[in-house]
Amino acid sequence: MAFLTFRGGVHPYDGKELSKEKPVRELLPGKELVYPLSQHIGAPAKPIVAKGDHVLAGQKIAEMGGFVSANIHASVSGTVKEIKKVRNNVGSMVDAIVVENDEKYETVEFQKADSLENLSKEEILDRIKEGGVVGMGGAGFPTHVKLAPKEPEKIEYVLVNGAECEPYLTSDYRRMLEQPEWIIGGLKCILKLFDNAKGYICIEDNKPDCIAKMTEMVKGEQKIEVRTLKTKYPQGAERCLIYAVSGREINSSMLPADAGCVVDNIDTVCAVYRAVMAGEPVMDRIVTVTGEAVADPCNFKAKMGTSFADLLEAAGGFKQPAKKIISGGPMMGFAMFDYHVPVVKTSSAMLCMTEDDISEKEPTACINCGRCVNACPARLVPSRLATYSEHGQAELFEKHHGMECVECGCCSFVCPAKRPLTQSMRSMRKIVMANRRKPK
Repeated sequence: MAFLTFRGGVHPYDGKELSKEKPVRELLPGKELVYPLSQHIGAPAKPIVAKGDHVLAGQKIAEMGGFVSANIHASVSGTVKEIKKVRNNVGSMVDAIVVENDEKYETVEFQKADSLENLSKEEILDRIKEGGVVGMGGAGFPTHVKLAPKEPEKIEYVLVNGAECEPYLTSDYRRMLEQPEWIIGGLKCILKLFDNAKGYICIEDNKPDCIAKMTEMVKGEQKIEVRTLKTKYPQGAERCLIYAVSGREINSSMLPADAGCVVDNIDTVCAVYRAVMAGEPVMDRIVTVTGEAVADPCNFKAKMGTSFADLLEAAGGFKQPAKKIISGGPMMGFAMFDYHVPVVKTSSAMLCMTEDDISEKEPTACINCGRCVNACPARLVPSRLATYSEHGQAELFEKHHGMECVECGCCSFVCPAKRPLTQSMRSMRKIVMANRRKPK
């Protein structure tokens, strides 16, 4: 059987056996929860509470700060302790609301929907917006904006990204096994927004149990199918997924909607279902705590604002020293120098590794082997683009399509010279985008 895939890519060790058989455990947080106001792409949210205010779980504590922004809600009941600068999981200092947990977990009254059929498109989008739903696969783009393209009638594909191609991560896998009805329900909510679209639940072939369960559950659904993908990294990257399923290609100047597609992660679709049908905002998510350094790798249902340190403690702490701790997966995650930081909407995993292959190996000169070219899903020449970046040659970087890099890490992974190719291109991409924003 031929599985859907894309050109290029790599096959890293996936490490999923450490946590994939661990059902999701609910974790009650500690006494203090921290809610950064920047948990999404776009403008930070604006606080609407003050020090000393009493809040309930599910209560909005910060509202959208612009068109591309997202509301933030308390995940526990308690008292607003302060609003201050904190360090987030990628090392940036951001404003945050600190709530002292009263451990009563009193909630606001959620406004459930009678049925999806009785909701208009505007009401669906409004519930998603009010619920603070963002891309929970890591990007953090506000979902109500993504689901309101200029020409909704041209959307033909709604792709639910269940590839979970990033090594070690198993949160989406557990969600597909344990709450498949939320995924299907969320997809139905999204499909109601697009009259000409069909939904595709896209899963890699290393998850046959998820494929079987989802296939069985969508039997008889005329507008929903399960599509099997070849297991390969980065199969779940937006452009790769669109090409694999639809055969359509997009570049850095396009949006998926330009190719008639909408792509949402598994956890995002579940959040859509909860916001639309149950009236529940984003208050928690599944976080995988894993790696060879962790005593008991687990999948946790963690409330927003919970400290990563509490998650690690609940997973038994370290069984041996961790040389590197990553927020996310090893290919596209961010190294953490402090794990006393809060879980946010885009926190998919905490990976604790006993070896740090990157820092232990010294880069050498390029040997012109071409492996990075073969691996690159965007069909670039990473070795040359990285050289342009290292020499500050922004014009040449752009001329040779450096902005098409998706920062997947495949080139760095296969490079025998151990050059930090992806990191170099990421840095230059940021410089180019900053220059484009400068007033002429």
